[in-house]
Amino acid sequence: MADVPVVVAGVRRPTRADARRNFDALLDAARAAFAENGTDASLEDIARRAGVGIGTLYRNFPTRQDLFEAVYVSEIEQLAEAAEAVSDLPPWEALAAWLRRFVVYVGTKRAIIEALNRESEMFASCRKAMYAAGEPLYVRAQEAGVVRRDATFDDVLRLVSGLTSASFVDDAQKERVLALALDGLRV
Repeated sequence: MADVPVVVAGVRRPTRADARRNFDALLDAARAAFAENGTDASLEDIARRAGVGIGTLYRNFPTRQDLFEAVYVSEIEQLAEAAEAVSDLPPWEALAAWLRRFVVYVGTKRAIIEALNRESEMFASCRKAMYAAGEPLYVRAQEAGVVRRDATFDDVLRLVSGLTSASFVDDAQKERVLALALDGLRV
């Protein structure tokens, strides 16, 4: 796998184990709250979901913007980790597994995109990291002859992103639609 560029955010993950647990719990709670309620999600609700006090939330994320950015950066980091985790799978399975994780990222991104500065260095860095993580899987699948050569990685990300903007009856339907799109990429 290619090295993934380091993504810089306005906040840093703590080094102490208990503080790291709180930080990670806050990110998980924020991700869920933003997915349910958008960017207007209550910070008090996020702290409560994480099992910490509001002071702990503000100590880690002094502003709401810091929390938005940290959630976004953590999604990108998880995409990079997912790419590494699947890199030893056969080319098609690796790409499909990573794209399924990409769907989760898109859901989080949609929930907070209006709060992110798309012109920021952080956003540009995240985009580079996402491509550095996923594109090698796509190129490897193309080189193995299991993915169409007439589509770019950017085309595929747009296809999958577009699918996730639709409303689905349930998760099973969403998975079927994604499977249809992925089948369209196969040779």
